[in-house]
Amino acid sequence: MKLFQIYLWVFVLFCTYPALCIAQQPSRDYTNAVLWQQRSGEYRALCFQAYNAARFSLDQKLKRVDSRPKAVIVDIDETVLDNSPSSGEDILRNRSFSLDEWKRWTGLAQADTVPGAPSFLKYAASVGLEVFYVSNRDPSEMDATIKNLRYFDLPDADTAHILLRSDVSNKERRRNLVSETHEVLLLVGDNLSDFSTVFYQEGKETFDEVNRLGFLFGVSFIVLPNPMYGDWEQELYEGKRNLTDEEKAEMRKKKIIGF
Repeated sequence: MKLFQIYLWVFVLFCTYPALCIAQQPSRDYTNAVLWQQRSGEYRALCFQAYNAARFSLDQKLKRVDSRPKAVIVDIDETVLDNSPSSGEDILRNRSFSLDEWKRWTGLAQADTVPGAPSFLKYAASVGLEVFYVSNRDPSEMDATIKNLRYFDLPDADTAHILLRSDVSNKERRRNLVSETHEVLLLVGDNLSDFSTVFYQEGKETFDEVNRLGFLFGVSFIVLPNPMYGDWEQELYEGKRNLTDEEKAEMRKKKIIGF
């Protein structure tokens, strides 16, 4: 009986003081996003669709004559490697994103591949392309990244082809380095900034830029689905920094369009 009374008082306490209930909720409201990536057939289908388009486009581009070495540039996270277990762990432990926890995850070198990625990258290598991995992982993650990619026998998994973040997250400089020596036939990523900085430049409207360059998607720009995170989120927070999870959640809700 006493145990029942304790449970009853706990129930009343949490329902009377909602703030206590909030503390028990996952740090971010993206449970469905993580589950969709981990469990849905639609996610896998979209990944295969993207990489099938990449292969078709690559075959068309290889018909052109160009004497320079040819390459494809790919992002790593949510493009080649699936990090949804890291996001899932954050939810299960009711914690916010932490760089230390992220590095603990990548250090395990246990991420699975995104569906379609291995076969496409191996095909690209088989027809003479070099694969360059341009990622915003920290340089301290290089060894574990190589280990993870090599586990799946992915091509060009070495320090000469993996370009990690140095001083800035903007990838344009690293993409240009590849373009200086190679003809880049395709860019593959899950984030618009994996293709060009124009999408998130100050004063630019992302939708307008996507509309303007729409003819490149599926041809030169291959986009993978990522429902969990991305640069697009920053526009929701109107440039504000150091927001709490609760403040971010409230701002996200205000951006939803109803009828």
